[in-house]
Amino acid sequence: MKARINNIVGIVPKAFEAAQALHRSAHECGIPVKTLYLIALRASQINGCSICVDMHSKEMQKAAEPFERIAAVAAWRDTPFFTDAERAALALTEAGTRIADREDPVPDALWAEAAKHYDERGLAGLVIAIATINVWNRFNLMTRQIVGSVKW
Repeated sequence: MKARINNIVGIVPKAFEAAQALHRSAHECGIPVKTLYLIALRASQINGCSICVDMHSKEMQKAAEPFERIAAVAAWRDTPFFTDAERAALALTEAGTRIADREDPVPDALWAEAAKHYDERGLAGLVIAIATINVWNRFNLMTRQIVGSVKW
């Protein structure tokens, strides 16, 4: 395996700064950091971004997340390890990541469920977090970045 080019953020440092600014802004919206980790891991699993799956799994380990929760993210609907708020965030993550998979990418019922658990600022933060991890996934996937090869 070989990357197509060096990592984009090393080639275009302003892209790194912009993506980091988006990332930080999501963290300033009152969403629990563990929920943000779940979002990053789930979107990365869906997109098949090995670098991000590896990084965010390790990030969750460092945050003392139990192995069961990390391992169950891909099957979150069928496990008891997540709160209702986390489930709403994971559902929104899946919908916001798979936007081309259905006519109405984020149905009103899904949005309403998220709105039960997050205020307007929290919802904005969720959308920013989902969009940002999808940007990172695309940077890595399109250029075929390899796990362990990227230094941030």
